[in-house]
Amino acid sequence: MPPGNSIKHMYSVRVALALCLLAGYVLSSCSDSPTSTGTEDNALEYVTPESVGYSSEALEEVEEAAEASGYAAMMALYDGKVFFSWGDVSRNFQCHSIRKPFLCALYGMHVEEGHIDLDDTLGDLQIDDIPPSLTTAEKGARVRDLLKSRSGVYHEAAAEAQIMIDTRPERGSHAPGTFFYYNNWDFNALGAIFEQETGTAIFEEFKRRIADPIGMEDFSVDSCYYQFEPEKSMYPAYHFRMSARDMARFGALYQKGGMWKDREIVPAGWIAESTTKYSVYDEPSGIGYGYMWYVFPAGSAMADMVGAPGFYHTGVGIHAMIVVPGLKLVLVQRYDTDGEWEDPGDIGMQIGFMIINSRIEE
Repeated sequence: MPPGNSIKHMYSVRVALALCLLAGYVLSSCSDSPTSTGTEDNALEYVTPESVGYSSEALEEVEEAAEASGYAAMMALYDGKVFFSWGDVSRNFQCHSIRKPFLCALYGMHVEEGHIDLDDTLGDLQIDDIPPSLTTAEKGARVRDLLKSRSGVYHEAAAEAQIMIDTRPERGSHAPGTFFYYNNWDFNALGAIFEQETGTAIFEEFKRRIADPIGMEDFSVDSCYYQFEPEKSMYPAYHFRMSARDMARFGALYQKGGMWKDREIVPAGWIAESTTKYSVYDEPSGIGYGYMWYVFPAGSAMADMVGAPGFYHTGVGIHAMIVVPGLKLVLVQRYDTDGEWEDPGDIGMQIGFMIINSRIEE
């Protein structure tokens, strides 16, 4: 990864700008898209841009720009129907921090089923870490504090970007629940807590409870992995790999309030709770953080720019999954970050504005 790319992950205002550009992607399409993918019951349906108010002719230049962008795949869905599908949408790419919403969804299921209590503390759950071990005060953090990235535990963690290390508060500087810091220790510990309390493994449970029921075509437990850094922490990061079309399905599941066909997969109440803004991330845009999701609530500058409130997550500031329920929109952007890669710069922003301006006047 080139120097500095990690900074774009969650700490740069470019994340907010990326949301704007991705709002544009939702408007584009491929003229030669298949009519469906997946099993008959879970097939993705494809529609034309005209059916959602955009001009195919005007979007020809958008496709040319996408070809030159450096991105690997893009998809956009309206009410679960694909009206833009470009690139290698079936290839599993590293998800980076988009792993967090996937675990959040599993938490919602098991909280509702009574397997996890959000008010249990780290002490209640006998969660500690390698020396310097957690203090008594740190062990007072609740599960819900970790979901909000407000645990107050500033222990080293696996899979930390350099900017996380550089900006990590001093141990004991903030009490649990009082301060937001985008904290991989919280997210990794949540993985361990989940497996401890449910008796399941994250990737296998995701496949059984989410991937299979919504018809993911490319997801494989074998392609997912844990990143152990035992010199830093006993808790590994849990890395998902997923294709654009499978990620789009997951986004559509959230856009539809947790329903897939006529079956509730993720509790609607959990989706509402987890996509509520509990912390401020970027004051000018109004973007905040919920439970393992970034949120742009109603009345925020970002919601005004997009046209409705919503929520999203990114991976290294390049991969993105955005859900705008009020507009019935799901946006997915994938980039090949498996090996050496170059920062695509602002080409995505430029494409987004091209698409925004492609609206058919009524």
